[in-house]
Amino acid sequence: MNIGLSKYTYVFDSVSRAGLAYLNICKPKVVLMLVLTAWVGIVLAPDTQRSSWFQAGSLIGIGLVSAAAAAINHILDRARDKKMARTRHRPLVQNQLSVQQAYIFAFMIGVFGVCMLLLFSNWLCTLLTVMALFGYAVVYTVFLKHSTPQNIVIGGLAGAMPPLLGWVSETQVLSAEPWLLVMIIFTWTPPHFWALAIARKNDYKRANVPMLPVTHGTKFSKLCMCVYAVLLALVCILPYLIGMSGVFYLVAACILNIRFLQKVMILYFESNSESAMQVFHFSISYLLLLFGSLFIDKLVT
Repeated sequence: MNIGLSKYTYVFDSVSRAGLAYLNICKPKVVLMLVLTAWVGIVLAPDTQRSSWFQAGSLIGIGLVSAAAAAINHILDRARDKKMARTRHRPLVQNQLSVQQAYIFAFMIGVFGVCMLLLFSNWLCTLLTVMALFGYAVVYTVFLKHSTPQNIVIGGLAGAMPPLLGWVSETQVLSAEPWLLVMIIFTWTPPHFWALAIARKNDYKRANVPMLPVTHGTKFSKLCMCVYAVLLALVCILPYLIGMSGVFYLVAACILNIRFLQKVMILYFESNSESAMQVFHFSISYLLLLFGSLFIDKLVT
């Protein structure tokens, strides 16, 4: 009796560990943020009377394709991940999954995500989503990340696409308005990642990844973060200026950007990695709150 129970317990634990490993290579927290920003794109788009089921299907499709891109990133970066304290516990590094298993999984969820988009969205949204996958998983991971300190600036466009994808899934057209949302994430990305790169500078140096703090030094990177923080504050005003959002969003955006600027300036005059990680963690909350304010503004206006 106990032997049989132990056998089932072992099988259950093995399946659970494998399932967790598959989930982790999808970068679920990152994918969730991408899906949330895509959802805001859907909410802000002109009302086309699409059902909530079709909208949910579009978001699931975007999420699955994003998860496939994340899995491919894990596969292609596994050798360098071994050299970095931040990534050395990832499933492929720890041999919790084989490369073949990861490739098959990424292919399956990627194809399923594309099918979901074709079924619940439209061909333009599907094409743009696949292009974003290629931009992140191939152009950024294979080429940009390991060849230029501007890797995150150029490659950040792929990660900035979800609001546009959400908008296009509703309207089937490329409008000017969602590109402002893309610009917000695109401008937010460099200071977000450079804060992490400053805190983990030795990691990136050991893995031979030419992040800006490694190639140009911490002080210059902090200066660039200040410049981008100012640009971000200016870009965030644009949705209000073109009538895309109202006063609620404007007030929220001003408060958030003042706080973000304050944290970046504190980092500029300090030298400890703790301040850099504070900026990194706050930047995540910043983006969620900013897009949350866009959603709330839509409801109250």
